[in-house]
Amino acid sequence: MNRKKERELAFCLIFEKMFSEEDLEGILQLASLNRDFTVTEYIEKVFYGVYENLSTIDSLIESNLSKKWTVNRITKTSLAILRLAIYEILYMDDIPNGVSVNEAVELTKEYGAENDYAFVNAVLSKVINEKKD
Repeated sequence: MNRKKERELAFCLIFEKMFSEEDLEGILQLASLNRDFTVTEYIEKVFYGVYENLSTIDSLIESNLSKKWTVNRITKTSLAILRLAIYEILYMDDIPNGVSVNEAVELTKEYGAENDYAFVNAVLSKVINEKKD
């Protein structure tokens, strides 16, 4: 399985957890049984990592939104994609920031509303600029 597919599956799991009371392990087990995919090291690392660092990630999202926006106003699709990409940017040094942003934009074009990709790109660009400082 290539990284692009792994990232898409990780996004789906992150998104699913937003609507589920099931614990992380339960979601992974159900997904691997019902969707016939192998949980790779990357998928497991990102899925658990996002939720282990959720407050940090969401605070970073919140601090890089326009003044009129809050995390609660972001579509669940865009929020899951932002969480995934920001986890990669903060905690996975082996993935270039540009790859994380590009893949997030592509996921948003695939799964998000028509112009959500521009929003995701803008937030991630701010996060990267803030990280450099």
